[in-house]
Amino acid sequence: MASTETPLLERQRDKRWFEKLLDVEEAKKQILFSVPMMITNVCFFCIPLVSVMFAGHLGELELAGATLGNSWSTVTGLALMVGLSGALETLCGQGFGANLYRMLGIYLQSSIITSFLFSVIVSVVWFYSESILIFLHQDAEIAKMAGLFLRYLIPGVFAYGFLQCILRFLQTQNVVIPLVIVSLITFIVHVGITYLMVHHTSLGFKGAAIAASISFWISFILMALYVKYSKKFMHTWEGFALESFHYVLPNMKLAMPSAVMVCLEYWAFEILVLLAGLMKDSENSTSLIAICVNTEAVTYMLTIGFSAAVSTRVSNELGAGNIDRAKNAVQVTLKLSFFFALAVVLSLVFGHSIWASAFSNSQVIKKEFASMTPLLSVSILFDSAQGVLSGVARGCGWQHLAAWTNLASFYLIGMPIAVLLAFKLKLYAKGLWLGLICGLICQACTLLVITLRTKWKKMNDISVNDQV
Repeated sequence: MASTETPLLERQRDKRWFEKLLDVEEAKKQILFSVPMMITNVCFFCIPLVSVMFAGHLGELELAGATLGNSWSTVTGLALMVGLSGALETLCGQGFGANLYRMLGIYLQSSIITSFLFSVIVSVVWFYSESILIFLHQDAEIAKMAGLFLRYLIPGVFAYGFLQCILRFLQTQNVVIPLVIVSLITFIVHVGITYLMVHHTSLGFKGAAIAASISFWISFILMALYVKYSKKFMHTWEGFALESFHYVLPNMKLAMPSAVMVCLEYWAFEILVLLAGLMKDSENSTSLIAICVNTEAVTYMLTIGFSAAVSTRVSNELGAGNIDRAKNAVQVTLKLSFFFALAVVLSLVFGHSIWASAFSNSQVIKKEFASMTPLLSVSILFDSAQGVLSGVARGCGWQHLAAWTNLASFYLIGMPIAVLLAFKLKLYAKGLWLGLICGLICQACTLLVITLRTKWKKMNDISVNDQV
């Protein structure tokens, strides 16, 4: 009897130890929410990327133009749309938790109006992008192709902005499976549309950008139809209301700092690529930093799933007045993101040569990327942590604090250190990435301090209407 009971007791002890380490039920909720969001974000991220790939097969100039155009569109438009929609993570999330169901539809409409207004501004910038890029000392021929790509992507920025708003509207109501279905369908259809428009019409290069615009509109229309006709939203979507115009300016109180918060981080990574182009061996340095930036971006697309999960869980629980559950959600998500980042780091450490081969056949680049892997691993760990903490900030309505944190972390600390190490101390690409790591550490630690020092009980007294 003793021999049969001991293993059972040991298993029970192990189970209790594991449950102390991680709340299993909360972790299940987080994973079931995060994985669909990861798939959704990767699919939407890949739509313009597929267009660039098809354009690249038309020639080197087309590849350079599409790559520059895609980068410029992300920096000046798409990242902005993602940031603006972040207001809904606070408003709809807390509104849903507080059972203010009708207000979710009002908040959605006010956010769409905000996205439309900023899309008009982005459209003007994109229309004159060729002149702007030439002013920024980009090659004239490449700038011309990039400008052409961006002009035909203008309709897509409107759809992308609306799409992000509906995505947040659904996310805050814990509706994620339809997002996966729509994003996967759209991505598959996009590949077909792009192939036909680039290779089987006279549009050629222009067809790649037009295809991306069409695919974004398809995604938005499918999601809008789902919201309109699904019975799930009979209480949160009651149709168009003029009342939503009264919430546009108040909505911007959260939307603007949310946009600044997102854009400042995106811009920091793009600045690294530009700085790499100023080095003596600019071709190799730019390629190396670009591979590192793309690796970090792909990893972050997955981290966004955890960021969305914690934002939704925290905002819902705060809206419902469940402070302890909100705090527990933060702890569980941080642990999950750490385990995930650790798995990615281990994969990168053992498979860095295979990953580098996907970007370049150059043995020099592969060797240099191998030497960058330890630094890249550190940045991924801290980027994962700050991604979750940024989600907490959006769920709580701290976008303004996160925006100031990003400004100080990257532009007062990270970038100056990067320039000093890269150019003055001659560390080159490693110096640039060490500067970025300093910024990420500062960002993650500051957001963690804000989270830890928050008087969570007082937040229960702050209603959703107070946020706007």
